[in-house]
Amino acid sequence: MLVLVPITIAAGCVSTPPASDWEARLQGDVIVLLGEQHDNAEHHRLRYGVLRRAFAAGWRPAIAMEQLDRERQGDIDRARAEKPGDARHVIDAATRVTAGAGTRKSAWNWDYYRPFVALALQYDVPLIGANLSTGDTSRVVREGIAAVFDPGTVRRLHLDRAVPSALQAAQEREIETGHCNVLPAKLLPAMARGQMARDAVMADSVAQHASRGVVLLAGNGHVRKDLGVPQWLAPTLRARTLAVGFVEPGSAFADGAFDALVTTDAAPREDPCIAFVRNRKSR
Repeated sequence: MLVLVPITIAAGCVSTPPASDWEARLQGDVIVLLGEQHDNAEHHRLRYGVLRRAFAAGWRPAIAMEQLDRERQGDIDRARAEKPGDARHVIDAATRVTAGAGTRKSAWNWDYYRPFVALALQYDVPLIGANLSTGDTSRVVREGIAAVFDPGTVRRLHLDRAVPSALQAAQEREIETGHCNVLPAKLLPAMARGQMARDAVMADSVAQHASRGVVLLAGNGHVRKDLGVPQWLAPTLRARTLAVGFVEPGSAFADGAFDALVTTDAAPREDPCIAFVRNRKSR
């Protein structure tokens, strides 16, 4: 079993890591979950540097992304066949959604994520749509697991098992905090169900490509060992999983949430709770 000691790496030190650093473990069939604060450009820059070095050293894992939905895998693969080296073409095909007479584009900042798509194309490794779509997640929240998944898929994702009370409570706390403590308490169990469905789907995407090694790019909440994707992996896969949080100063996580931490300066942003409350009032 892989045993790691949590470490913190200053941003300026990441470009030339020592041999004992967690980067040295990126080889073979390791499963590495690289977290992020979605709007922190430095997190994306550093993660890309880590992967470029690992690929240059010979690692060839699949790249799975929270930013790409599972049902768009066909679009991803077709776009790759049409224009094998064109990351923008792949992104456009995988994120364009017809909406009436026009189209609606992805809300992700693809300036941050395009280099990872390009890396998968350059080295011809699988590029995996790992996430449950927003629409399907909303259905899980409103109507339950069976509204989206057939019985066989429910069993494969382990969503037929009773959720440990500690995991349920932790997910509800994270959702409550993430929504600035303004959500009605009665909504929290259903919203936690949606979050856990997403984690289970990402875990399934990881498991399907685990024999060659996998990188999952996802938010810190999804890669946490104590409540994210690792909770839905089989024990044998969990034992080979390395969870790395890319965080900002003052970020609070439970002990053991990550195997390693990379801490950077905070990205400039408005207080998210001010924006969240303002948006709620405007509806």
